[in-house]
This record gives sequence, structure tokens and C-alpha cells, in this order.
Amino acid sequence: MRDDDGGRRDEVDELAGAWRRDGLGEDVIAMLEVSKRASRIGALVQQALRGELAELGLTYAEFEVLTVLNRAGTPYRLRPSELTRSAFLTSGGTSNVLQRLQKAGYVEREANTGDARSRFVQLTPEGLRVTTLALDASARAHREAMAGVPAEAVRDAADALRDILLVIGKRRFR
Repeated sequence: MRDDDGGRRDEVDELAGAWRRDGLGEDVIAMLEVSKRASRIGALVQQALRGELAELGLTYAEFEVLTVLNRAGTPYRLRPSELTRSAFLTSGGTSNVLQRLQKAGYVEREANTGDARSRFVQLTPEGLRVTTLALDASARAHREAMAGVPAEAVRDAADALRDILLVIGKRRFR
């Protein structure tokens, strides 16, 4: 999309024009642009990834849980509460995902010998195999979604978003 002066524009620029007409300040408009663009990029990448994951019989939430367990390293085991925090899911959502993954044979639950009230969730060998395939699919989907974006622009955006997240990520909102 181009504006009348030939400058580059995207769908968020159209929203920004409306926000200006509504009298919002430039500082607020810039913040809205960041959140809208980050959300839009996330949605587009997830859309590209969903098709790849569907071929493996996985949902995005299942993929997230499998990759969190994978990142834990050998023996690929965590408590459900740790999974919930790391996968950015609710406890109910985590429970549902774990039931599906256990039924598929990708995770198993085992007693926590140090605390009889809790259990561990662990990747099975088949779960580890599917996780590896899913991570490869994720790399393909990200490359596809970001094709044509200069590597330097991706790196700059990642660094800028980290700066923002380091500040607002520590806050808790109602």
C-alpha cells in the first residue's frame, strides 16, 4: 500500500489516521501501532504455522506445550504449573492439552517422588520425535511468513520489541 506521496503504508496506518481524527495523541498512536503490528505479525505467523501443525495432528497449544517440555532438556519433564507459565496458557487449558497429548502418546504423567500432591509431565520418545518434526515445521512457517523481509529488519524489530517487553512484561494488569 502507498500513500499519496509514494510512502509505504500498511493496514495499521489506516487505523492511525482514524485515531488522529479521533484526537488521540501521537504518543498513544505510536503505542497502538506497536501493539497492532505485533498482534498482526503474530497472527500471520500462527496462521502459516497452523497448516504445518495440522499435518502433524497438532494444535498450536499442543505445539507450545511440546516445545516447552523440549526446552526443559533431558529428561524433558516439568510440573503442569511450570508448563502453564511457560506456555502462557491457563491451568484449565493446560489440563485439556495434556489430556490430548497423553491420549496421543506424546506425554506421560508420573508421580513426583518429592511431593505426593504433584505429578510430572514428560515427553515420551514418540512425543520427542513429533516435537522435532513440529519445530522443523515452525521454522518453515516462519521462513515462509517472513520471506522477503530483510534479515536486518527482523533483527531490529526483535531487539526493539525486547526493549518494550522488558519494561511492560513485568507488569500485571487486571
